[in-house]
Amino acid sequence: MDKRIHKYKQGEHYIVLDVNSGGVHIVDKIVYDMLDYVSAPMAEEMPADLCEKMSGYDKAEVQECYAELLELYRAKMLFTEDEYRKYADMTLNAPIKAMCLHVSHDCNLRCEYCFAETGDFGTGRKIMPVEVGKKAIDFLIEKSVGRENLELDFFGGEPLMAWETVVETVKYARSVEKQHGKNFRFTITTNGMLLDDEKIDYINREMSNCVLSLDGRREVNDRIRYTPNHKGCYDIIMPKYKKLVAGRKNEGRTDYYVRGTFTKYNLDFANDVLHIAEEGFDQLSVEPVVTDPKLPYALTEADLPAIFAEYDRLFDIMAKGDKRFNFFHFMIDLQQGPCAIKRLRGCGCGNEYVAVTPDGDIYPCHQFVGMEDWKMGNIFEGTVNKEIKDYFAKTHIYSKQGCADCWARFYCSGGCNANSFQYEGDVQKPNRLACEMQKKRIECGIALNALKLQRKNEEK
Repeated sequence: MDKRIHKYKQGEHYIVLDVNSGGVHIVDKIVYDMLDYVSAPMAEEMPADLCEKMSGYDKAEVQECYAELLELYRAKMLFTEDEYRKYADMTLNAPIKAMCLHVSHDCNLRCEYCFAETGDFGTGRKIMPVEVGKKAIDFLIEKSVGRENLELDFFGGEPLMAWETVVETVKYARSVEKQHGKNFRFTITTNGMLLDDEKIDYINREMSNCVLSLDGRREVNDRIRYTPNHKGCYDIIMPKYKKLVAGRKNEGRTDYYVRGTFTKYNLDFANDVLHIAEEGFDQLSVEPVVTDPKLPYALTEADLPAIFAEYDRLFDIMAKGDKRFNFFHFMIDLQQGPCAIKRLRGCGCGNEYVAVTPDGDIYPCHQFVGMEDWKMGNIFEGTVNKEIKDYFAKTHIYSKQGCADCWARFYCSGGCNANSFQYEGDVQKPNRLACEMQKKRIECGIALNALKLQRKNEEK
């Protein structure tokens, strides 16, 4: 089959993706089957042996379908060429526009799977002083030349343990942003344990987005997300999350996520997604765990059939439209989509995006924090390691092993650099397990959104 297309069956639907243009076609089975025998360049006259190859179909149907495919080919919606590859080597070291600010390297939970080593990233438990938060704002303003809109995520550990630093950092940013022609957009990620009415009101007022950690059903969540004395957290955080989200919804806002992690312990994770939705949350993200493959809750390739079945189950539920919620991994914009640079290299890790520790040390992203070989500098020194920054600027789908010819490359942008390094020891070598899960989610997302557009057009 021509590698310029990717075809697959999702539920009862036959989907064809034109890889390079992003064109998505919901087709009949005859068209789906014909694409095994048709490739570019398409001849104006149907190949003489095509009817023989399609012997299970009526000749007139075969001729009609070939004419339809030819029309798509002429319109550059099928078998299009890759116009991005020639720009790959032109990717540049760009201004920093986003920062993950580690205001706390401490946590009041001891989640078993925590990539941050229960909150301190292996660097020792500490809270970011206010002066470091303010200096981080100065640093981001200085390094964001030509960028007006800046993103800053308060992260940990648990950032609510550094509440004064959060509040004073926001206050300082607001006091200086206009004079520098900047606009800060703040996000906070929390486990919810320290939420109270004051913090909820503040977050809903000042944070453009918030991420709320919850793994799903009580028994699933509390098995692996627990306090230092091994008590579950579900009953503590659930009412607080509901109050926070209700405040946002009252203002017509949907800018939050309930974010969970699934492990080998809950391979039926679609039930956790549905549980969260039934509790009144409609912006959901449940991610596969990233951890040492030897650990008992780690996901392995043997789990892929069960994982795929859960994604299929979520697709079927969402396609029917009976339960209305957004599942982050299925959210794919088929009409506009990301810009060319984002298609090539994704999140901007180590180039447009950095993480800063409580001591002011700079790393490519939050998942590299604590790895001394990846330390890029310190905000008080004011310089960033150019070699590392250039390395990430030149890291893209055409530099990574196996990505250049993968049908999903413009949707995953080469996957997570940190995950590649953690699993494979090489940023340029995507992990197969992560790739397979990513491709399955992309297939579900493309099919789901293509069906939504189709129904919308039929209603007109």
